[in-house]
Amino acid sequence: LLMIGGAYLCFEGVEKLAHKWLHTADDDAHEAALAEAARNPAIDLAALEKDKVKGAIRTDFILSAEIIAITLGTVAEASFMTRVLVLSGIALLMTIGVYGLVAGIVKLDDAGLWLSRKAAAWQQALGRGLLWLAPWLMKALSVAGTAAMFLVGGGILTHGAPFLHHAIQHVVEALGASGFARTLVELLGDAIAGILAGIVVVAVVTGIQRLRHRRE
Repeated sequence: LLMIGGAYLCFEGVEKLAHKWLHTADDDAHEAALAEAARNPAIDLAALEKDKVKGAIRTDFILSAEIIAITLGTVAEASFMTRVLVLSGIALLMTIGVYGLVAGIVKLDDAGLWLSRKAAAWQQALGRGLLWLAPWLMKALSVAGTAAMFLVGGGILTHGAPFLHHAIQHVVEALGASGFARTLVELLGDAIAGILAGIVVVAVVTGIQRLRHRRE
């Protein structure tokens, strides 16, 4: 189950990159529809982004399930109460810490707009600063999120497939890396494995989708 989840995370990462660099006519039409929705209040913008929201929820669910499964494996030998407390702590940390932080970042531009309309000059300056920062921060989070998909998904795959793990360790030993350099090489190996696995899964899924379209 962990391996499937890891492969899915890699798939999502590659699909995200492919969507960014390999635009299709459907993608251009969707972007045009979003632009029109932004100009026309009568159009339901949420409905247009429904698939993207569903995909984000699905990815978050799988990532959360992976974290829970790994946590359970870590405390498998502990008492029942310890496992309950650890899982509860992880759940609270993820809900309040991670998703709360993301929610705050999403609302950052709203806070900036609100401050920019205040009377005080320092509040207006702070608001303009937040409005400038928000899109750059969102882009940085997008890049970090994609990298995390490859690192987490690739890490799960390399640890679940002994030959991949041994191959990475062989490279580490051949380079004579130690300390931080060793960790960096291992992470790079996980990321490369994740990217390659994602490419394979995307190719398979794309092939299946094309076959289904031809039959229809």
